[in-house]
Parts: sequence; C-alpha cells; structure tokens
Amino acid sequence: MTSHNYLSELFSLDGRVALVTGGSSGIGRAVAGALARAGARVVVVARRERELAETVDELTADGARAGWVSADLGTREGVRTAAEKAVGVFGEPDILVSSAGINLRPPLGELGEDVWDATMAVNLEAPYLLGQRFGPRMAERGFGRIIHVSSQQAHRAFVQSGAYGVSKGALESLARSQAEAWSPYGVTCNTLVPGFVMTPLNSRLSADPKRVAALAARTLVGRNGLAEDFAGAAVFLASRASGYVTGQSVFVDGGFSVH
Repeated sequence: MTSHNYLSELFSLDGRVALVTGGSSGIGRAVAGALARAGARVVVVARRERELAETVDELTADGARAGWVSADLGTREGVRTAAEKAVGVFGEPDILVSSAGINLRPPLGELGEDVWDATMAVNLEAPYLLGQRFGPRMAERGFGRIIHVSSQQAHRAFVQSGAYGVSKGALESLARSQAEAWSPYGVTCNTLVPGFVMTPLNSRLSADPKRVAALAARTLVGRNGLAEDFAGAAVFLASRASGYVTGQSVFVDGGFSVH
C-alpha cells in the first residue's frame, strides 16, 4: 500500500455526511471547508443567508458537495427545525460539529438573565438537542463523530468569562456524557479547545491591539490562532483515525494553555 492510499484510507471522509453549525464564519467555516475537502458532503447551518451562500459557493467551486440551512439556534423549535432541514439536504449526518456560539460577556455583576438564557440556549442547549437527535441514530449505524468547539474559558477565567465560560465548561461535560452513552457503539464525542483566535466572535478583543499582543505572547508559538489552524484536528476527529479517541478536550491553542 502506498503512503497516499494509506493516508486516504485513514483520514478520508468519502461517503460521510457532516452537519456543521456556525459553519459560515470563523472556526466553523474552516472546519466545514476541511471536512468537505476531505470528501464529506457538508451541510452548513447558521443564521445569515448571504454568508451561508458564499461559504457553499466557495466549497462547490472547489468540487465539494455542500448545502446550507438558515436557522436560529437560540430556540428549541429553531434547533429542531434546523435538524430536519439539514437531513433533507444529504440525509442523516455521520459527523456533527457544533461550532455556533454567542459571546456576550458583560461583567458578572451586570449579567442579566436574558444574557444567561441566550448564551446557554446557543452554546449548550443547541449542541445537546442536536446530539439527542443524531447521536442515537449514529449509534444504530455503528459510526458517528460528534465534535464541539469549546474555549479556554472552559478551563480558566480571564477577560470576563461570565456566562460564556460556564456554557463552554458545560459543553465539555456534555461531550463526556455523550461519549459515555454512545462510544460503545462507534460514536466518538470530543471537543476542540481554541486559544485566542482572530474571528468575528472575538471582535471585541481583536479591536484592542495591546490585548491581542498580550494574548499572542502567552502562547508558545508566538502568535494568536487562525481559523485554518483547526482544519487538521477536525479532519482527524471526524475520520476513522480517531476511533479510539473519545471524551477528550483537544487543545488547538499554540501552547496557550500550558504557558
């Protein structure tokens, strides 16, 4: 077997269907592109139709198969509707990536119930509901990959973690519970943990050059993250290669967490 064939067999996503929430921008878009270029048929779920169409147009121009669903993941009904519409594009997903998130971080003493509820709905409840919809069916088929995008705030409090940090800590716990439930049936469940990544979700911090420089200095590689830094890890966790990796928090942070 040649090295090319070996790697293709190990990491190829040919024949797989992936659903990526938040897949029209930032890390989600990079992950959707990586999975599509690795052979998966990808359904991108997000709110803004223009960005969704641009993402899918880019992927199809590269020869990938992709579709999109516009949805509000801030309500249970919105999540359920998005799930069924997504299934209508390419069928039941083998890979579920929860990258959609909101990043509202007022000082904790000013944190209102509206911000708390909105944060938990998108960052935690939507991944839970999608897991409940797709996880058992993946288990029935004997293969599945569930990947959540978490945050450093799941592990350490800084820059006003607030409700956002709580939601991401709970998201990693959700992955472990999902792994316990479904990994015996071939479904792995893991989280990707970014460092500081220059994406629209971090626009508030990105606008402060001194803070950006300080965060870069905290890494071991000397720079902040880019969305494309997550492509390889996402393909690994989505592929056959990661069959013995489950319940894990995989840090893709340039050494941010160990510096």
